[in-house]
Amino acid sequence: MSFLKSIFIHSISAFGGAQGHLGMVMKTFVDKRKDISKDELMEYVSFAQILPGASSTQVLTLIGFKRGGIPLAIITLLIWVLPACFIMGLFSFIVTSLHPQDLNNGVFKFIQPMAIGFLAFAGLKAFKISINSIITFVIFIVSFLLLSLFFKTPWVFPLLIILGGIATNFSNKRIPDIEKTKPKQIRWSNLWLFIFIFVVAGFFSELSRKQEWENRKAFNLFENFYRFGSIVFGGSDVLIPLVVDQYVARPTADKFQDSKQGFIKLEKSELLTGAGFVRAIPGPVFSIASFTGGIALKDKGKFYQALGCIIGSIAIFLPSALLVLFFFPVWQFFKKYVIIFRALEGINAVVVGVMFAGIFYLLKDFSFINYNLQSFFSLFVIIITVLLLKFSKIPPPIIVALCLSLGFLF
Repeated sequence: MSFLKSIFIHSISAFGGAQGHLGMVMKTFVDKRKDISKDELMEYVSFAQILPGASSTQVLTLIGFKRGGIPLAIITLLIWVLPACFIMGLFSFIVTSLHPQDLNNGVFKFIQPMAIGFLAFAGLKAFKISINSIITFVIFIVSFLLLSLFFKTPWVFPLLIILGGIATNFSNKRIPDIEKTKPKQIRWSNLWLFIFIFVVAGFFSELSRKQEWENRKAFNLFENFYRFGSIVFGGSDVLIPLVVDQYVARPTADKFQDSKQGFIKLEKSELLTGAGFVRAIPGPVFSIASFTGGIALKDKGKFYQALGCIIGSIAIFLPSALLVLFFFPVWQFFKKYVIIFRALEGINAVVVGVMFAGIFYLLKDFSFINYNLQSFFSLFVIIITVLLLKFSKIPPPIIVALCLSLGFLF
């Protein structure tokens, strides 16, 4: 029970996203409790980086797995994600109670540019880490340009991921220095369950859309977030641009204009407000899925809005759990293969392109050219947010509070 109590305390006190969570995990579960060693923790972190999904969530799931197997891993996961998902779900009700004009001109108006500032900072940081050769720079530029031009086209991102992984394999360099280890027992049931849910979710999502089921948006929502949780490399800062693509950009494309299609469409102001607010709460930033799920089903009443929060939360974290518990036993075996090591370079370069394309898409509708006071302050907030994250130790919740204060004053 003391371990689960520590997980709960961590869930309500861990601010700052995956990077901030790592320091707190080190302090609590390595230095204080000694549940794992420092080397084990860094191995968990490295392993989570090559998987799609929420990396900090996967690290904690593995700590629970080491201590008590799959049952404790699942309980650890639930205790970690529930507080943040509950808060973000509740916030979806607060946002939907406001008039859209209040989000653009009220106390939340500078939360939206602040959220873009967070994404810009993450993009710059990812660029510095992942773009370190000519081929990765070329992949980044091509990905950014294609995604900027075809941001509303669903097949562009997965195609670029595949091509990026192939491109960086045309090299006889960059061979990982990894000791050979004996692979552990593989839990194939986790992988088959992951694939089964992926296929079934896609089937019912498409069937409900074509046959115009009354509750088709719930099926679409589960499929969307399960897919995001299955393909998102790079954490929440990549998830948010994909959510913008799915629910803001695509529904405005010409081929989706037919209202009978029943696609979920969100207002950019609502989504960015949630993306900013999630930085002010403890726990995984992937809990933005709870907020988005609630907003997506708000038109069907309070019950379905709550159901949307639950669907979004389950769908986004389920792939992370299934993948981490399947792949970890064979991590030591797979990571020695050069083709995997090189492919990750290309995939990471594409991810950086996705982040910058998402930032570009969000920026293009800000009316900076109008030279009014709010436009000036919006640009100011974006720049200052990036600078504070880069050069100061001010925690994200304080930055959120400052932007709320700025919205109240101006």
